Amino acid sequence: MVGKAHQEFLFMPFYTYQCSTDNGCDKCRAGFDVLQKLSDQELLRCPQCNATIKKVVSAPNVVAGKAHLTTDKAAAKGGFTKYKRAGKGVYEKVTGKGPKYISGD
Repeated sequence: MVGKAHQEFLFMPFYTYQCSTDNGCDKCRAGFDVLQKLSDQELLRCPQCNATIKKVVSAPNVVAGKAHLTTDKAAAKGGFTKYKRAGKGVYEKVTGKGPKYISGD
């Protein structure tokens, strides 16, 4: 069963932040990723050194061709678990470790 808090985690994007000046620490000068809800406020300061930071705009990951149609065998070989939709809010495990069914209820 996937709880509501876990569902929110599944759909939260990563944002990249970087120091807007040369005064920051190694972490923010190089840039760092933060997992945030869409509704979260944008970070304005580096959590490590308090330098001013800005959100870096980057291209989204787009899957082209049939790369997103990973075979069950390839998923299992890579150590992944794959589920397929078995009904409204219910998913059945196809391959890998984990519960046979997960539900959003």
